Amino acid sequence: MANTPQARKRIRRNDRRAEINGARKSRIRGFVKKVESAIEGGDKEVAADALKAAQPELARGVARGVMHKNTAARKMSRLSKRVAAL
Repeated sequence: MANTPQARKRIRRNDRRAEINGARKSRIRGFVKKVESAIEGGDKEVAADALKAAQPELARGVARGVMHKNTAARKMSRLSKRVAAL
């Protein structure tokens, strides 16, 4: 249990940041799923539009510290390769 005011504040801040970061990760996953569902549907134009929308979200996740830059780069690369293969 936190005994100092600083430790109590740190717990409050950590809880709030975890909530915010969870929402950001969820938002990114939603954008990626839109691309994947468009790929499954076989519609290249819709998939390309969804990919264009997902790329800035992934980059924003990296900038905000929610995900590692190599993870985002890997996801973008794999998605774009799958869209190009349609």
